[in-house]
Amino acid sequence: MIIVTGGAGFIGSALVKKLNDEGYEDIIIVDNLGNGAKWKNLLNLKFLDYVHKKSFFKRLDYLDDGKIEAIFHLGACSSTTEADADYLYKNNFIYSKRLANFAVTRNIPFIYASSAATYGAGEQGYSDGDEMSDHLRPLNKYGWSKLLMDRWVLQNKLQDKVCGLKFFNVFGPNEYHKGPMKSMVYKAFYQIQETGGVKLFKSNHPDFGDGGQQRDFIYVKDVVDVIYWLFQNPAVKGIFNVGTGIPHTWKKLMQAVFTAMNLPENITYIEMPEILQNSYQNYTCARMDKLQKAGCPLNFMNLQESVTDYVVNYLAKPFPYL
Repeated sequence: MIIVTGGAGFIGSALVKKLNDEGYEDIIIVDNLGNGAKWKNLLNLKFLDYVHKKSFFKRLDYLDDGKIEAIFHLGACSSTTEADADYLYKNNFIYSKRLANFAVTRNIPFIYASSAATYGAGEQGYSDGDEMSDHLRPLNKYGWSKLLMDRWVLQNKLQDKVCGLKFFNVFGPNEYHKGPMKSMVYKAFYQIQETGGVKLFKSNHPDFGDGGQQRDFIYVKDVVDVIYWLFQNPAVKGIFNVGTGIPHTWKKLMQAVFTAMNLPENITYIEMPEILQNSYQNYTCARMDKLQKAGCPLNFMNLQESVTDYVVNYLAKPFPYL
């Protein structure tokens, strides 16, 4: 039996699809479907049961933990603009810590989602070395809540017993329920369909031109390949970056979308909202040497390949789900 928290969410549902493709169907999905469209991520998936996050720990009391093969903890508030720090603390840290303790005391492989938001503005670089944790200063409450979990793992010397994954800018199918947190590839596709062009934020930093801000964009299919490799290699533990290790500008990302849509480039630049001015990451790039040294094959799609797959095989289709 495999447990996937956040299994109806973006990365979680993509992981369940990957597990299905590899022959695993004895899966318990834990999530909070709510009133939105997240439930549609489950339509093509095969799983044993769905459990609401609020009743999950009660359900654990009745599960035979000897039959739990792994726990993938991908359920959390992923909004970088969430203002309620108490909610983030309880949802992203306390819940994660409780589940990690459950897994560790029973020797169940445990893989949890951290975030590149822990790196803040990147003043300390993007190394996932354990020694860097105490020096990081996130720019928002979401990043802080994720850093709390990483630091707890390290303080309790659990880095040899669990895996934490610092996801960078993930995009791809099944992100459709994420509201304003949907990727710019998704947003651009529909902007271009409706208006023939796309809008990007002007730069708020003299070192970066308009559209020149750089991010490490990684396709969700590549992300779940990494997670599945870790599942198949349970001896590998630690906190790892999950990005491509190659930064691209927002302009290049948009050019990839226009190319995938067979349309001419048409980009205009607008003022960045004030709420983002002091918490905007102008550059991210994952250092991937730690995961590579652990033996993980980093065979990622290039930017154009991944954007084209997303646009042509999903966004342009009537049913765009994995």
